Amino acid sequence: MTASVPEQPRIPQPPETVTALRQAVAKIAPAALPSFSRELDQAADEARQAADLAPLRRFTAQWALYVQIQRHPAVAERFRELEDLATVGDADQARRAAAELGRILDAARAALTQGRQ
Repeated sequence: MTASVPEQPRIPQPPETVTALRQAVAKIAPAALPSFSRELDQAADEARQAADLAPLRRFTAQWALYVQIQRHPAVAERFRELEDLATVGDADQARRAAAELGRILDAARAALTQGRQ
């Protein structure tokens, strides 16, 4: 019996800049690029209207979290499965799926925080 080897990330976690995140999304989840661009445009418009960078900070934080999850194919696949279960399952199944989604998100946030230190 062999011990399972932890899955290696597909790419290193990029810095939380628009350019680096766009490049990462293009490599690991190119189908998400239209959403990335649409949400970036919206965040930039909100930032201009409010004369505040908070919308752009939220945008980069959200997409850094997305990339953190997508870098790990098995985690990304499980995340997609849980999203489906949360919307099509019965109430108990949806609660369990939502709880596991929360754990995945918490672990991804912790990894990002650790990477900044």
